[in-house]
Amino acid sequence: MSVAQSPSPLIALDAIADGAFAEVEVCLEGDFESAVLFREGDSVRGWLNICPHAGRRLDWAPGQFLKSREGHLVCAAHGASFSLDDGECVAGPCKGDSLRAVALQVRDGQVYLV
Repeated sequence: MSVAQSPSPLIALDAIADGAFAEVEVCLEGDFESAVLFREGDSVRGWLNICPHAGRRLDWAPGQFLKSREGHLVCAAHGASFSLDDGECVAGPCKGDSLRAVALQVRDGQVYLV
């Protein structure tokens, strides 16, 4: 996948609470896609907002994501649970599959697509 670095930020780091999620639109290969971002301290990880089980969005309402007591991202449609370290499905109908990662960089308090 070839992705040019985003010239403008996706979101300010401070707009995402530590330990929380945010939904943004990213342009990948000319197509706009929904992405889920997760902030942990000064770092942000991101994945496309698509469950590998059935291709549905992960959020239960736009930009509203579920986090399990174990600290996993949970698909609102079928309950698949994904590790926030690497996006791997650790429980549910797509166990062993992974979310599609989105390469991000935090600089000057802003989150960029790389």
